Amino acid sequence: MPAPEQLNSIINKQLPWQEELYKHFHRHPELGLKEFETSQRIESELVRLGCEIHRFGGTGIVGILRQDLGPVVLARADMDALPVREDTGLEYSSEVDGVMHACGHDMHVTTLLGAVKFFAENRQYWKGTYIALFQPAEETAAGAQAMIADGLVESLPRPEVALAQHVMPGEAGMIGTKPGPILSAGDCLRITIYGRGAHGSMPHNSVDPVVLAASIVLKLQTIVSRETQPGHFAVLTVGALNAGSTANIIPDRAQLLLNIRTYEPEIRQRMVESIRRVVRGECEAAGSPKDADFEFYDQFPLTSNDQTVNTRVTEAFENHFGTDQVYLTDPATASEDFSRIPDAFGIPYVYWTVGCTDAQQYRDASQRGTVSTEIPANHSPFFAPVINPTLATGTGAQVIAALAYLGSDLPE
Repeated sequence: MPAPEQLNSIINKQLPWQEELYKHFHRHPELGLKEFETSQRIESELVRLGCEIHRFGGTGIVGILRQDLGPVVLARADMDALPVREDTGLEYSSEVDGVMHACGHDMHVTTLLGAVKFFAENRQYWKGTYIALFQPAEETAAGAQAMIADGLVESLPRPEVALAQHVMPGEAGMIGTKPGPILSAGDCLRITIYGRGAHGSMPHNSVDPVVLAASIVLKLQTIVSRETQPGHFAVLTVGALNAGSTANIIPDRAQLLLNIRTYEPEIRQRMVESIRRVVRGECEAAGSPKDADFEFYDQFPLTSNDQTVNTRVTEAFENHFGTDQVYLTDPATASEDFSRIPDAFGIPYVYWTVGCTDAQQYRDASQRGTVSTEIPANHSPFFAPVINPTLATGTGAQVIAALAYLGSDLPE
């Protein structure tokens, strides 16, 4: 493995190329499964770097570098944008109205391409196989599964480990790692409840689904507050309640959209069972003429780091960046579909975070206790990672994590 100063020197020489790439991706965001130009630009860079190219799931793309026998490492970056109108004022702001890289996936793509460039041009530091996977449609939980369904696992060498990272609000240059759950499982649930419509002046002829829906919303709040053991994490949000279209008509149905977040599979299962019980019970009490419909969509698996892999990669980070730049992060309540890929291969993985906020700005906001109001979070129209040191740190993290395996058997 190269000494920290050697690796930093190599990455610093790449940064002008990477910064240009980053601004290009930021200016030209594309929504999930429509990342046609993004995918094409990634492919052109991978071809230029001598990669073997594979495509899966439409816009998903994989570049492979091989040399000698040795470990196989898979590193993944997501590449889709969000339906958000950018309001950052950056000179490289989105040129697509109503679409923005508001979650940092443009940074993920650029840092992974930077890692590919390192491994392509510095082969003396590693042996084995490096797989760079660029995944579409993370935001809708569709991209990883689309690549798997298109033969990803059957077509690639089986990796020993999978790696991924995400930029988050926090001091730029800082890296957060954690064994076990680091991102929550997430489930969206569409519930349709049925009543009996009537004229607004004749409520006695109806089974009012609006009143029923209101009762259900209130009762659902007790699943976390009264059924979940204190100290265990669970979130249940009713994000939408839709019923009717005018004031003097009682509709015949209502629809609720729920979001569930958990770290423990047992709690998730109990919450789902409790939701069904509450909805069915309230419907029966109201005299609903038809059973409710339950439809799950946009489901994200739990992201839970393998302890052994997390320890190995964290130690590699500390050796390179220093212990003052690597910290134990708290689990986030956001969700991801990355883990579907290593789970499909049956391999362990590690997922870490990279701070992307101007360090002084973040420290000042922390001292004032105003981080949540002053620092734009992912998915905000104001979300704008500082390019450096975020780009250098993210690229270095990808390289160091992979070298913890690809460079482990080389002589010092």
